[in-house]
Amino acid sequence: MAYIDHIKSLKMPTSHYRQVRGDMIEMYKILSGNYDTCVTARGTREHSYTMTGNDLKLQKNSTKYYLRKFFFINRVVNIWNSLPKDVVLCDTGNKFKPYLDKYWQYQDIV
Repeated sequence: MAYIDHIKSLKMPTSHYRQVRGDMIEMYKILSGNYDTCVTARGTREHSYTMTGNDLKLQKNSTKYYLRKFFFINRVVNIWNSLPKDVVLCDTGNKFKPYLDKYWQYQDIV
């Protein structure tokens, strides 16, 4: 049985979904201050005057080397910026996970 058919028959999320979900949870923890700021790399906040999207948008840094394109901060910026305001501005991490799963329930990422 092929991998994708096996995953669908067990009703499990794919490994790509689990990786992206874990990255979003870590980004939420970094931005909400759960980690020591001396240890974590913070992204630069984007100052935008548009009312669309969330209030915690991050700015994507340009990279000189191809390898740096896949660092954590550069990898998650586009996905984080696409999340809606009600998901990003949850008051606790226990609410963030179900809101994220509910938002992604009918998205292509699942």
